[in-house]
Amino acid sequence: MARSRISCFKRRLVFVCVVPLLLVGMYQTFVFGGKALVEKTGQITSYSAGDDGDLRKGVAWPQPRFTDMGNGAVKDNLTRLIWLKNANAFGLRRWDQALSDANTLASGSSDLTDGSKAGDWRLPNVKELQSLIDFAYINPALSSASGTSQWASGDAFIGVQSTNYWSSTTDSSSTTNAWYVSLLNGYVNSINKPNTYYVWPVRAGK
Repeated sequence: MARSRISCFKRRLVFVCVVPLLLVGMYQTFVFGGKALVEKTGQITSYSAGDDGDLRKGVAWPQPRFTDMGNGAVKDNLTRLIWLKNANAFGLRRWDQALSDANTLASGSSDLTDGSKAGDWRLPNVKELQSLIDFAYINPALSSASGTSQWASGDAFIGVQSTNYWSSTTDSSSTTNAWYVSLLNGYVNSINKPNTYYVWPVRAGK
């Protein structure tokens, strides 16, 4: 009788230990075998078989891509980030000034009526900033609110500059530099922080 109980206990122990591991393995296979959550670039013209314009891989953009919230802010329906409607509220600024401008932004300034307070807004990191780029276009490389045509003044955003915007990301290979994104064509590079580029604050959405 004792041996029978021990044998039963061992079988139960094996079941308890092994089955969860199998389930974890199945879960990992499902997750890692699924789509990578990286957005489409927006490029639709193909220049060679198998290129981006041909395959158009990535997470599809929602339509509309951007929604004007009517309070001085615009929501990106893909990333759920909230962007300042005015992409040129501060003019050309050094990197340290750009950080300060974004961190102290609040409702009542820059045509904001969203009830935000200082600390809600920030300078976007380089990946967040690059997520705005639509590689189907140039000058600027930005789509309209619908996501089906190129941006034009007043279409979701105002004040968009076809030039460089600061990100909050420092270049780890040279910490006196920070990364920027060009709205001209989506070019990404780093440069010395005392240079002056544009500021486009962002905050978390829901």
